[in-house]
Amino acid sequence: MRLIPMYSWTKGVAQFNKRSNSLSKQPWAQGVLLLICVIAAMLLANLPFTKEWYEDFLQTSMTIHLQSPDGHLNLLFPRDMNVEKFINDILMVIFFFAVGLEIKREIAHGELSSVKKALLPVIAALGGVLVPALIYTAVNHGTGAASGWGIPTATDIAFAVCILSVLGEKVPVSLKVFLTALAIADDLVAILVVALFYGGAINLALLGVAFVVIAFTLLLRKLGEKRMFPYLFLAVIVWVLFYYSGIHATMSGVVMAFLIPSEPRYNQSYFHHKTKLFLKKLSAHTAIDEERFPNGPQRHFLRKMKHVSNGSLDMSYKVEHALSPWVNFVIMPIFALANAGVEIADPSYFNIFKFDPALGSVSMGIFLGLLLGKPLGITLFSFAAIKSKVGAMPEKATWPMFFAVACLGGIGFTMSIFVDTLSFGEQPAEVTQHLRDAGKIAVLLGSICAGVLGSLLISLTYKIESRKKANQ
Repeated sequence: MRLIPMYSWTKGVAQFNKRSNSLSKQPWAQGVLLLICVIAAMLLANLPFTKEWYEDFLQTSMTIHLQSPDGHLNLLFPRDMNVEKFINDILMVIFFFAVGLEIKREIAHGELSSVKKALLPVIAALGGVLVPALIYTAVNHGTGAASGWGIPTATDIAFAVCILSVLGEKVPVSLKVFLTALAIADDLVAILVVALFYGGAINLALLGVAFVVIAFTLLLRKLGEKRMFPYLFLAVIVWVLFYYSGIHATMSGVVMAFLIPSEPRYNQSYFHHKTKLFLKKLSAHTAIDEERFPNGPQRHFLRKMKHVSNGSLDMSYKVEHALSPWVNFVIMPIFALANAGVEIADPSYFNIFKFDPALGSVSMGIFLGLLLGKPLGITLFSFAAIKSKVGAMPEKATWPMFFAVACLGGIGFTMSIFVDTLSFGEQPAEVTQHLRDAGKIAVLLGSICAGVLGSLLISLTYKIESRKKANQ
C-alpha cells in the first residue's frame, strides 16, 4: 500500500479548506451539493448494476475484533458497526457537535442572545414542531407508524438558505434572519426530541458515569483549561458511554459542544499590548540592506504575533470554523448518499394518501406535516406571539410574505431523514424497513413540495406588494 507523505496530506487538507471556505460563502452551494447526492443515492439504490453493490457496501462490517490466542479475550468494538452505522452514529456525532457549536454561538452572541431576539423564532420553532407532530399523530394514532411523529418536525437550514439566496432581494433581510434563527431553534428542539424519545433502553450505570465525565469536563473548563486535546479525549469517552447507555450517541456531540470553552486565552488589552510590542520589534529589526522581508528576527516576531492572535480567538469559534467545511461539504453529503437511497420496490411509496388500518400512513403524516403543519405552526404561533406583544414582527415584513417564508420551514431533509432512521424500531424488521423507506420518500417529496410552494408564494407575494407600492 502506498503511503501518502505527511506534507502532501497537510497540503491537501489546506487546499480543501481553502476551496470549501470559498464555496461556503455561496449560500446555494451546500443545498445544491446535497441535492446532487440525493439524486446519486436514488440512482445507486435503484439501477440494476449498482443496487446490490450499494446495499452490500452500506452493510460492510467496520467492527474491531480483538481475540487473545487462548480465546479468553473476545472483544467487539464498536458493537455491530457497519458503514451505514458508522455514518449515522459516528460521522453524525461530528455534525451534531457542529450544530451544538452553532446553537451555542447564537445563544451567546447571535439571534438567540437576548430574550427579545430569541422569543419570536423560538416560539415559531415550537409551533413548527407541535403542529406537524399533531397532524402526523392524527393520521397515524394507534397504528404501527405512530412512533414516527418526530420525523416532520425538523427544518433543514441548508436547503432553506439555498432557496432564499436564489430568491435574493424578494425576501426582506429581516425574514432571512428570522428563518435562520428559527432553523437553529428548531435544531435545538429536534435534538431534545431525539434525546428523549428516540434512544434505546437506558443503562443508568453507564449514563451515570457519562455524567461524571461531563462534570469533570465542566470542572476542567472552570479551572481555565484552554488546550483542545483534553476536551477531545473526554468527548470520545462520553461518546462511548452514550453509545452503550441507550442515549443516542449523536447526543454526545451536542453535550460536548456546550462544554467547549468560549473564553479566549488572551483578553483584548493583552492582545493590543503584545501586538504593539511585536510591531515595534519588527520595525527595529528592519534590515539596512536590500534583504527581503521578513528577515530571520522578523519571522520570529511574526510567529509570536500569530500565536497571540490565535490565543485571542476562543476554542469554540476555532473548532466551529475548522469543522464547518468538513461538515457541510463532506459529512452531510456522505449522510445523504447513505440514507437517501431508497429502493423503489413498492410503487405505493409515492401514493402519499394510501392508508393501511394496521400500519397507518407514514407517507401522509410526514407529507402533510411538512407541507401544511410546518407553515401553519410557524405562522399561527408567531401571530399569537406578535399580537400579544411577546415578540415583534420582523422589519419590513408582511403577513403574506411571512407565511410564504414559513413554507420553506417545511423543508425537512437532513434531520427528518435522521429521525426516520431511528423510528419504527419496535416493529418486525421487514415492517420497520418498509416504514423507514416510505418515510424517506415522503420526506423528499414533502421537502420538494414545500420548497416549490414557498418559492412560488414568495415570488407571487413580491410581485403583488411591488405593484401596490408602485401604485401608491
